[in-house]
Amino acid sequence: MPSTWISEDGVGDVTGNESGCGGGLSEWHVANGSACTRMRGMTKLTHRLARYLETLARALRRYSRDDGKVLILGGVRSGKSHHAERLASRHPHLTYVAPGLPPSDDDPEWAARVAAHRARRPSTWKTIETTDLATVLRTATHPLLIDCLGTWISRVLDEVGAWDQRGGWERRLDERLEDFLAAWAQADVPVIAVSNEVGSGVVPATVSGRVFRDVLGALNNRVSAESDRTVLVVAGRMLDLP
Repeated sequence: MPSTWISEDGVGDVTGNESGCGGGLSEWHVANGSACTRMRGMTKLTHRLARYLETLARALRRYSRDDGKVLILGGVRSGKSHHAERLASRHPHLTYVAPGLPPSDDDPEWAARVAAHRARRPSTWKTIETTDLATVLRTATHPLLIDCLGTWISRVLDEVGAWDQRGGWERRLDERLEDFLAAWAQADVPVIAVSNEVGSGVVPATVSGRVFRDVLGALNNRVSAESDRTVLVVAGRMLDLP
């Protein structure tokens, strides 16, 4: 039980007298300086030190989690990629994994987006464009930044035949996702994955839109469960999820 003599503001007596000297100073205190004043100063210093150590401990816990697996979620134009790149910037040598469609002249808007992402990357980062995320995770020797799982899912759904409902596409999709999740759980290098948060929008009007939303939403849940840290980016603000 904490002592009633010690408060956050200093040392007091049981009656709340902040002098801490039973209602007044003795002749010794008057002659030699107030020991109570020194005690109050030390108590305040102790509280400041405790707060500093607590802040340091939180920072160290976050730093250690950042050396594991981090999932960064956010809506379109939320700033999630910027935050992921800033988090990854402390790694001088990193592999940037781009699983989305390569740029093409047929889609100048997408080509402009890809060019903007490329221009932000440090020259020391290596870039891999692939949808085989499981192999990348299993063979990585440097930290990874995957941006993003949403564009990856879109391509995987196309590769397994989901858009045209080819027979067996659900089984092929399950195999691809389970393979990726197993590799994610076993990854032994720091890895950051960016993904779209799809649970806050309207119900898509098309079947393909609903398939994409459901698959990516379920994947985000599974990836988050195997991550050391999950972050939600909203309006440029990064919120740690418990």
